[in-house]
Amino acid sequence: MKKVAIVLFNLGGPDNLDAVKPFLRNLFSDPNIISLPKPFRLPLAKFISSKREETSKDIYRNIGDKSPILSETEKQSEALESLLNKESTGYEFKTFIAMRYWHPFVNDTAKDVYNYDPDSIILLPLYPQYSTTTTFSSIQAWKEAVKDLKQIDTKTICCYPAEENFIEAHTHLIRKALTKLESKDFRILFSAHGLPISIIKKGDPYQWQVEHSVKHIVSKLEIDEKKYTVCYQSKVGPKKWLEPNIEDEIIKSGRKKESLIIVPIAFVSEHSETLVELDIEYKELAKKYHVPEYYRVKTLSTEKNFINCLAKLCTYSLAKEESFYSKKYCPNSFCKCFNS
Repeated sequence: MKKVAIVLFNLGGPDNLDAVKPFLRNLFSDPNIISLPKPFRLPLAKFISSKREETSKDIYRNIGDKSPILSETEKQSEALESLLNKESTGYEFKTFIAMRYWHPFVNDTAKDVYNYDPDSIILLPLYPQYSTTTTFSSIQAWKEAVKDLKQIDTKTICCYPAEENFIEAHTHLIRKALTKLESKDFRILFSAHGLPISIIKKGDPYQWQVEHSVKHIVSKLEIDEKKYTVCYQSKVGPKKWLEPNIEDEIIKSGRKKESLIIVPIAFVSEHSETLVELDIEYKELAKKYHVPEYYRVKTLSTEKNFINCLAKLCTYSLAKEESFYSKKYCPNSFCKCFNS
């Protein structure tokens, strides 16, 4: 029986308040986040992490003094491993977790994977939509970690913004939220973490893929284009970021007396951006502007269709030479990825 290691990549998050500052320093030290030469980037990362430390600690105090992203990813990892081993013939699957900016770090996970001594490795980012700031950064860190180790057959899953089970998972959760609405005058805000426009202009496909995901979901829901908006959250710094931002859209709906359903379209596990920004800060903003109803759809987490999506990606990658999506998937202007 062939052994297959599946490495699930995610951002990670501080596991206590003392970890907040080093987590931020690791984040802003990433050249895919701040594209300055190392002699300038590292001091800047140190400065930003010090400046944002207390604000970030206040955020994590709202959710038990730590990020839940590791425990969320562990649940997804267990569910995926169980499903694959239940349905598989000829393979033994074992899942591993590799976080980009906090424990378990990619280097440590790579050692665990090689100790398992698999016949094949599947790299599976928990970022449905590809970005150089997330997927590329994680895969790049993995390649660096294993460059001096023996070569093992490795398949990389690039992205899955329109995979049918991924779309069905979102559709299922949104339909449940729609049944809770009392008003027929509503709008769905699909919220994704924002990016500076400068990154998109360099060919990053993230925005296009986010919008592509939404296009498939609303088609399946048969929702009129006036009933939904793609928007972005979590802007930091003075640069121009993707728009519209979610704050403006919430205010707009308040003035129109529209109820709101918020869908975290690019997050598959709960963390500070969902539990604090969406559930506390933006909910308070909605209340201030008299939004009649405010419902936030949960992240996909271990929703059955989503785990089926991940399992399908893995089995497909074992059967095919190319990644699940290749450079042919995105328009030519948005293919700055490791498949291009």
